[in-house]
Amino acid sequence: MRAIQAAAFGDPEVLTLAEIADPVPGPGEALVAVAAADVMFLDTMMRSGVAAEYFPVDPPFVPGGAVAGVVESVGPGVDPAWIGRRVASNTAASRVGGGLPIGGYAEKALVRADQLTAVPESLDLTRAVALVHDGRTALAVADRAAIQPGEWVLVTAAAGGLGTLLTQLARAAGARVIAAARGAAKLALARRLGATEVIDYSAPDWVERVRAATGGVRVILDGAGGSIGAAAIGAAVPGARFIGYGNAAGGFADIDVESAAAQGVTVVPLFELTATEVDWTTLFDRALTEAAAGRLEVVIGHTFPLAGAAAAHAAIAARETFGRTILTV
Repeated sequence: MRAIQAAAFGDPEVLTLAEIADPVPGPGEALVAVAAADVMFLDTMMRSGVAAEYFPVDPPFVPGGAVAGVVESVGPGVDPAWIGRRVASNTAASRVGGGLPIGGYAEKALVRADQLTAVPESLDLTRAVALVHDGRTALAVADRAAIQPGEWVLVTAAAGGLGTLLTQLARAAGARVIAAARGAAKLALARRLGATEVIDYSAPDWVERVRAATGGVRVILDGAGGSIGAAAIGAAVPGARFIGYGNAAGGFADIDVESAAAQGVTVVPLFELTATEVDWTTLFDRALTEAAAGRLEVVIGHTFPLAGAAAAHAAIAARETFGRTILTV
């Protein structure tokens, strides 16, 4: 089969199209003929070697932690009724809060049978794979935030895959959303998805502008992390909830939890969210159902053919992408 391999750690050009052996499903596994594979910011970090401390993998390896397609065969102990069904899943090596997001950039990929989720017929596989990570994470974040009608909610990295979903979920909960992103095109997307106000966080006084527009926010959903996330907490009012789930701006936001608590702000980092007892399979089903019913728009900003994986990584690194970036096979 054809697959993309990271031949070494380095720039996007280390991603090469290769012919490798078809994987064989073992006990509790299924083999999926891949139609679409998700491309995450984390993939670019693993390819570069920056994430090697947390995701130990040696080149050559096949990146990608989520796929959608049709079940081609199953291993021992797996119901053969899955064969021929349209599914979406994280790959066999990947899991929420752990594992290795590898194996997805290929014509065929292994998945664990207990993670298989059938895709509604009204939902195309490109949008389905975009929800494998973002859909369930967005619902987990929104549920934990317990967003109330009328509250001001600040969403950073609002034009990203998670940000676009969270803007919609906050609006559906009756909140007022102030969306923060970089550049006119991304801000226009956030406004189209329901943001009441938009802020370009490339402006040095962007937090002051958030406070001026809202009087202070009750919920901060931080997909940017880094210095942006750390600054965002300055827009919080006493009693606010800060949930940090992103690191696109250079690591997760460095928040002094005790200092925040002294000001009445609750901070929930990603590791705390993923460590709790969350039914991720049910959340994924919810996300697929909402998207299939048209109540949740899945924004696919860019698609690339399998052979274009290097270009996809380069576009993400250049901050040119919005929504989800997908490889089609």
